[in-house]
Amino acid sequence: MSKKLLKIFSGSSHPKLAAAIAKELGIEVSPMELKKFSCGEVYAKSEETVRGADVFVVQTATENVNEDLMELFVILDSLKRSFAWRLHVVMPHFAYARQDRVASPREPISAKLVANLISAAGADHVIALHLHSDQEQGFFDFPMDNVNAEKIFVEYFKSKKLKDLVVVSPDAGGAKDAKRFANLIGANLAIIHKQRPSHNISEVTHVVGDVEGKTCVLYDDMIDTGGSVVAAAEALRAKGANDEIYLAATHAVFSDPAVERLSKAGFKEVVVTDSISLSKEKQFKGLKVLSVAPLLARIVKNVHEDESVTKAIAY
Repeated sequence: MSKKLLKIFSGSSHPKLAAAIAKELGIEVSPMELKKFSCGEVYAKSEETVRGADVFVVQTATENVNEDLMELFVILDSLKRSFAWRLHVVMPHFAYARQDRVASPREPISAKLVANLISAAGADHVIALHLHSDQEQGFFDFPMDNVNAEKIFVEYFKSKKLKDLVVVSPDAGGAKDAKRFANLIGANLAIIHKQRPSHNISEVTHVVGDVEGKTCVLYDDMIDTGGSVVAAAEALRAKGANDEIYLAATHAVFSDPAVERLSKAGFKEVVVTDSISLSKEKQFKGLKVLSVAPLLARIVKNVHEDESVTKAIAY
């Protein structure tokens, strides 16, 4: 077991999650002064010593992603210069994760850029939940843990004891994750084939797999504007699926007009995690939010004690 002092700090993006993780660990979130100057510049200063401590900073990516990142960089720099022993970033929803490749000429790989900036700011390690693509782990030149939150969904859907269940991937890219999830809950797999004529626009072309008379669970890494999953649900109903369609996703980005779309789509339930803090305006009837705090707390504990992260997420 590590003899170093464990400290949890929180940025302003998700203090509730940081507090829940700390509570699971039996400690308090360490106090930090966070403010903005009149010109908009960020200021961060720990209110207690961190010299020699094993420090975990909780800062996820929200709708204010650029401000969240700048705040994180300043927090890390302040802690590094205060002689923290190790600096771990706990970023459940990793910023810019979807910009992970050059899909057309002259595009940036912004996910790689963010990884570089986090490293430059002083981080030694990053913990993220369900990256948009597995290859993003290679963007980091220091240790990172890409943790799949599927265990949380497996436990939840197993408890519902649903029959004639089919897990549906909203696109071919998510088929691998959907297949693993389907195997874990004892369901069959179907895949929605779609095309994207432009950003945040998708068109369903056909459904691959038997969904007629089945209870479907659409499973994805995130819900942004909701257009893809709503179109997928309509395609499943057109193929004769049970009208009670569930939607499950790790990251509830919920950019406009997602809430309106999801509220009207007729999902039996929309199940997400609290990797992103949801305001009251983004909550609606049929939304179920599952906490990632116990999972992240186990990971933090094992990392701090130099134990296996795999053990922390084992079934």
